[in-house]
Amino acid sequence: MPLVVESVAKRFERFPALNGVSFAAPQGAFIALLGPSGSGKTTLLRILGGLEFCDEGSVHFAGLNWLKLPARERRAGFVFQNYALFRHMTVAHNIAFGLNVRPRRARPAKHAIAKRVDELLALVQLDGLGKRYPSQLSGGQRQRVALARALAIEPRMLLLDEPFGALDAKVRKELRGWLRTLHERLGLTTIFVTHDQEEAFALADLVAILNDGKIEQYGTPEDVRSAPKTEFVADFLDSAAV
Repeated sequence: MPLVVESVAKRFERFPALNGVSFAAPQGAFIALLGPSGSGKTTLLRILGGLEFCDEGSVHFAGLNWLKLPARERRAGFVFQNYALFRHMTVAHNIAFGLNVRPRRARPAKHAIAKRVDELLALVQLDGLGKRYPSQLSGGQRQRVALARALAIEPRMLLLDEPFGALDAKVRKELRGWLRTLHERLGLTTIFVTHDQEEAFALADLVAILNDGKIEQYGTPEDVRSAPKTEFVADFLDSAAV
């Protein structure tokens, strides 16, 4: 089922963070939200994840009236720039967190959770590191743990908020290729927030360029790069290329 975002608006007091954002994407698409700081990217992501409420508009996804669902029932997996791992928990316990905190009736058995954790450690190429703590991992490994934790709940949608922002250029590039391969394997609808043009165009099937809470242009990376539709988009792409 497609993702359809219609006329989503959000104000913080007098500041319009989002001003009638609309776009659609097929199931399993990788969508990059690209734009300068303050353009509304993270606000839109947080609305999709249930961490913020919009003032107007609607979202339909997976056959569901998405914004009417409580955040827990949306099953949206979130990955943040700062990892947000629990330092006092092992890698395995971090990954299992979303399953362990489910209500008793919905919580898998301990052996099923352990099996799921092992599968995810293999998926993110961290086999054998389940007993380590976040402080014993590199930045790139911590981000993989954060992604495994988001995947543990078997999300319908994966939401990534500048997940590589705290990493150096070499590690970012390595993880970028790995993430795209993982996305193709899993087929999850993925929304990726970034201000990095190269990152957005390398990863995404579709790119939305935001400015002042509005989408200036939306399309494939090739279409956006080859035919900017507004002066802002042309200037934004030119400035990023310098």
